[in-house]
Formats: sequence, structure tokens, C-alpha cells
Amino acid sequence: MRVETSMLIITFIVAIIAGFIIIPILRKLKVGQIERDDGPQSHLKKQGTPTMGGIIMIITMIIVVTGAYIFLILQEKNETANRLIPMLILTIGFGIIGFVDDFKKLVLKNTKGLKPSYKMLGLLFISVIYVVYLVQGLHIQTNTYIPILKIYIHMPIYIYIPFAIIVILATTNAVNLTDGIDGLSSSVSAIIITCLTVIGMMATMEEISIFGSIVIGAILGFLMFNLHPAKVFMGDTGSLLLGGVISAIALYLKMPFILIIIALIPVLETLSVMIQVIYFKKTGKRFFKMAPLHHHFELLGWKESKVVIIFSLITLILCVIGLKII
Repeated sequence: MRVETSMLIITFIVAIIAGFIIIPILRKLKVGQIERDDGPQSHLKKQGTPTMGGIIMIITMIIVVTGAYIFLILQEKNETANRLIPMLILTIGFGIIGFVDDFKKLVLKNTKGLKPSYKMLGLLFISVIYVVYLVQGLHIQTNTYIPILKIYIHMPIYIYIPFAIIVILATTNAVNLTDGIDGLSSSVSAIIITCLTVIGMMATMEEISIFGSIVIGAILGFLMFNLHPAKVFMGDTGSLLLGGVISAIALYLKMPFILIIIALIPVLETLSVMIQVIYFKKTGKRFFKMAPLHHHFELLGWKESKVVIIFSLITLILCVIGLKII
């Protein structure tokens, strides 16, 4: 526990230092947020706020995970050290795909960004590598835990691999959709990852507890610049990275189904978009005032800070419930 606490504090400090260095660079490059004209009017004043802030988390995680790796090697905990790297590669890989998308849109001024097909292909490629690593590299069994019932079900390998890939892709997309209000995605993700990290500690998986603590520190450091009024947004660079972290840890713990409970907010954000699209195609009208869900509440008159607080509290309660039913 002492190691995890130290890692979290160190990462938090590194993230803040990285933020003070990177945000002025993003401003200088004029990497500014582009707001939707049909969105909440309060968002129009955010136009031009630096985005791609997920770089702060990427750089921080690389620095601290590398330091943790060296520390663990010196402590002769080689197996734990080696298991940190694949999780880092998955999350950084997703972050890089988001970075390319952001870079094309905001720096190269290509409004379409990375082609959706290329983006999905990149995410799929990294997902496949990670799932194959879990099955072939770690030789983990394909047993998957079912919360509430408190049992494991065995999945044949030909079902588990596509299932795990879908979990990763769905989670990254859900977290990506949750990003849209100052501090929302980072706050909700920090709580979810904290819950997963606690589960890792309960299962005495040191690699999970250390990696999770590092990610939490990185998010909290970034959050210092992302709270309303935000000085920087994470962009796809950050949201895809966080989705990668959540799915990577959940699969590692053999608990992807726990995400239906503890990550209910991102799930609802995704469902709101799906419902909006289907309903509009059927009736020509909108089911929600605006999707994803957080914008619906904004247009009902909720302030951004209220949405973040309520959604975060709901996530916290759900995480406590999740810990109770595992």
C-alpha cells in the first residue's frame, strides 16, 4: 500500500509539472477546441481552449511507469515489472490513435480527422494484440467473473477473444462519448479506475495496484487543469487512453461485466447516442434535447459543475455497490 501511495503522489506531481509545460505549447500551436454551433450556448466561449491535453497523461504515465519498472527490477520483482509494460502499451497505443485524430483535425486543420475506418482498424489492431497477450502471454484462463452471482463462467477461446475485443472497443468509445464537459470524463474515469485498482489490491495483484495508482495520479494531476473553467481539454488523445486503461484492467481482473455497474455513466452516455440516432431515423424528432446524455441535462438548465458532481457521485455509489457484490 505504501508503494502504491508513493506512486500516486509522484505521478500527480509529474502530471502537474507536465501540464505547466505542455499547455503553453498547445496554446502557442493554437491547438484549440472546436465547439458545435447546435450545442449549449455556454460552450461557445470555450472555442480556442487548448485541447489534446491527453498528452499530459501519456507523458506522465510513460515517465512514472518506466520509473516503477526500474524500481521493481531493483526489488527483484521482475514478473510484476514485466506485466506493467503490456498495459502501458495498450493504453498509450490508444492514446496515440486519439492523438493522430486530434492532430489532423486541430493542427493540420483537416476537419474530418483520422478516417473512421482507419481509426477503428488501429483500435482493433491494438485490442487484438492485448487480448492475445492475455491468452497466450499470461496464459490466463478464459473464465469470466459474474458479479452478484459471484461465479465464474468458462468461455471457449473462440468466444472469449472476440468478446474481449468488443469490451475494449466499447469501453473506449463509451469514455470518448463521456468527454464533453469540463472535468466530467476525467472525474468519472478516475473513480472507476480507483474501484478497479482496489479490486486489484483485494486480489493481491501488485501489477494492477501499481499501474492503477499511477493512472489515478495522472488523471488527478490533469484534472487540476481540466476542472471548470477548463484550461485544457483531453481530446481523443485522453479519452481513448482512459477507455483503454479501464478495459485493460477489467479484462486483466477477469471482471469485464463489472463495468456494466461501475461504468454505468459511460454506458448511459453511449445508449443515449444510440437512442437518439434510432429515434430520429424513425420519427425525424429528437428523443433527447441533445446527445450524449450530459448535454441533455445542460440544455435542461443544469450547470456544467452540477452535471459533473451528480454523474461523479452516481459513479462513486455504483463503485461502492460494485465492491460489495463481487
